[in-house]
Parts: sequence; structure tokens; C-alpha cells
Amino acid sequence: MNSADLGLPVAVPSTALFTDHYELTMLQAALRAGTAGRRSVFEVFARRLPEGRRYGVVAGTGRVLDAVENFRFEPEMLAFLRERRVVDEPTLEWLAGYRFRGDISGYREGDVHFPGSPVLRVEGSFAEAVLLETVILSILNHDSAVAAAASRMSVAAGSRPLLEMGARRTHELAAVAASRAAYVGGFSATSELAAGFRYGIPTVGTSAHAFTLLHDSERDAFTAQVESLGRGTTLLVDTYDVAEAVRLAVEIAGPGLGAVRIDSGDLLLVAHRVRAQLDSLGARDTKIVVTSDLDEYAIASLAAAPVDSYGVGTRLVTGSGHPTASMVYKLVARAESADPSAPLLPVAKRSVGGKTSAGGRKWAARRYEPDGTAEAEVVGTGPVPPEYEDALLQTELVRAGEVLAREPLEAVRDRHLAVRARLPLSAMQLSSGEPVIPTEYA
Repeated sequence: MNSADLGLPVAVPSTALFTDHYELTMLQAALRAGTAGRRSVFEVFARRLPEGRRYGVVAGTGRVLDAVENFRFEPEMLAFLRERRVVDEPTLEWLAGYRFRGDISGYREGDVHFPGSPVLRVEGSFAEAVLLETVILSILNHDSAVAAAASRMSVAAGSRPLLEMGARRTHELAAVAASRAAYVGGFSATSELAAGFRYGIPTVGTSAHAFTLLHDSERDAFTAQVESLGRGTTLLVDTYDVAEAVRLAVEIAGPGLGAVRIDSGDLLLVAHRVRAQLDSLGARDTKIVVTSDLDEYAIASLAAAPVDSYGVGTRLVTGSGHPTASMVYKLVARAESADPSAPLLPVAKRSVGGKTSAGGRKWAARRYEPDGTAEAEVVGTGPVPPEYEDALLQTELVRAGEVLAREPLEAVRDRHLAVRARLPLSAMQLSSGEPVIPTEYA
């Protein structure tokens, strides 16, 4: 299945240069040494969760599949590498025919992860697998960080919708990825039209303070917006005096006014005042949207406020203080020769300083208590014990270079909400703490 099969309107360009220089120099040296063809297993995992986080969220898998499928060296890219003398001619010839023809398996997008969880496994020759390290990590680290922040905000918001509004606070391409990751984590819509176009995420938006300031009076601005967008629109009421703006908004749009948005001030206090005023004016069904530098803690503090939805920007797209999921891509097993039948040998870095890793091709399962609550993340090598065969977390994503597991983003979002609901209740706490379930090694 390719992107077109899901109705995605944008083709993914070549991702081959979204990599680090040393990936290609390793390739050149391995080709010369005759080791490039050795069957190898790389795994993506986080040694630890960001400080204080109780669970991580796997996000970006769909984008990884696009990136792998489109990892090819176009003629102009090869010319660039030749001009800069990054690699020699034999390596350039090898790159000219590069297509990933190995296998990839991993956690389903939207699932949660914990320290040591093998969230992605890439298998193939060393040469073809090592080149994917940087692009895979750049996608998973960014998207998983944003999705984890979004999930925490979703917990804090409860049943109230969350709107992603962070495009102007990050790189223009990262903004699209952040919108997607936020949707995976539980957000309902985005202000970013490119994300709506690329991924089908619902888009929202009405007006900014500039629209009010453009007009000779707030009355003129509200009138123009209502006449253009209808009475169900959302009017921004904090440009001047909030109480007067609310009065004008209901006068112009009537009690059928869709919503008002508050973007500054003491949101808890102002929201209560605005709700009381709207009710007194007969606009009991008019909703209140709040924005203004929100994060999960600010959202939680507004739980008792008469707020109907939240718009979140900066803190969301920057991972709410943790802009990376700290995932790494490590070689965990390799064959002793290029013979396809050569057995795999576990390998691992042994240095001190907290960067050690466990060798061997790993499986992962989640153990549950009788009531269905997650109890432990179990990671092991070798044969899978019978009791875990039906609880394995990894699924086949790519086989012999062909993508197998693309799925609609809505399904990914639903999966996350379902998996999160099976975590212990302490996972819903926003206070700092240890991972909500332990990682056990079988």
C-alpha cells in the first residue's frame, strides 16, 4: 500500500539526504572492508523517559514508512555528494541503486512505550539499514515528544476538545508533523491548513486581534465577521474591554452566537465572568474557547472553569518542556559474514556513563492484571514464552522493502486513547513520577 491508497494528496519527496555525513562514510568503509552485506538488526528505543514523564507515546510511524519508501538518491543528490567528495565512486554507484529491501517491525503507532521498549526494529544488510538511522530518529523523536505532550494535555482537558495552534511557533515543516502528532495524542483539530491537506485533520480558525484593529470600531469588526461567517462563528473578545465586547457580540450575532474566544488575562476569572454575562444575555449555548500559552498544567487549573475548548500552541509543538523523546538507533545483532544463512550474533555498546545497551533481537509484550490494567512491559530475546505470545506489541510494518501497515490517522488516534485507558490511574497524574509500569527483562 502506498500513500495514494489512503488518499493522501501530497507525494513525499526523496528523504535520502535527511541523514548524517557519517552514515555514508561508514557505508564506504564497510563496502571496502566487505562487511556491508552482513545481515544486521537495529532497534529504536529510549533508555529512559523524559524526566518526570510516566509514559511515552509512539508517534510518527506512518511518516517513517513514507520516509523509508522514498529514501532514494536522485542524480542531483549524487552529484552533490561527488562534488563535496563525501564518498568515493564505488559508493556513489552503490547509492544510485539504493532501495531499502529489508524488514521493519515495531510498536503500532499510538501505543505507549517505556524505558527499553523496542519501538522499532530494522533488519537488512548493514549497508541498507545504517543509512536510515538519522531520518528515522528525527521523525520518531519529534513526533513522539509532541504526541506525549498532547496526550498529557488530553488527560488534563477531559472531554473538552483541544485545538492545535502552534504552527507559528516552530519550523514550517515541523508544524505539519506536530499537528499530526498532536492529533495522535488526542487533539481534535488544527489551525494548520497544510496538516489538514496532508493528513485530513479537521481545521479551525476565525480571526485574530489584527482583524479587530483593522476596523474603525469593534462593532464594525464583529459585524463584518458575522455577516461573512455566520452567527455560529467565534468572536475574539479581549482586544479592548472584554465585558463590552461580549455585550456587542451577543447584540450583533444574537443568542445563537457560536463562541467567544479569550486570549489573555486571568483565564479562570475571566471565563467565569464571561459565562455569567453570556447567560444573562440569553446566550446560554454560546461556547467559550480559551487560548494564551496553555500547557497541561494550565489546562488542569481550568478544569472547574466554564470553558468549552482549549487552543494550544507553543508548549505543545515544543513537547511541553521535552522536545525530544530521547530515542536511539542501535545495532543489537549482526551476522558474522554476508552469507544469508549466517547466524546472528548479539552485539552491544559496553562503555560507562549510562549509554550501555542490551544486545540481541528483542521481542516485547505487555502484561495485564485480571481487570485489564497494564502491569508491566516485558522485553526479551530468544523464543517468546507461551504466556506472552498473544500479548506481543510489535507488528510487521515492512517486508522485503514493501510497506504493509499503513493505516488511517483516525485509527491511530483511537488506538492511543484505548491503550492509555488501560494504564494504571497514576498515569493520568501530571505530577512528576516514575514510569507508570516497570520494564522487566525476560
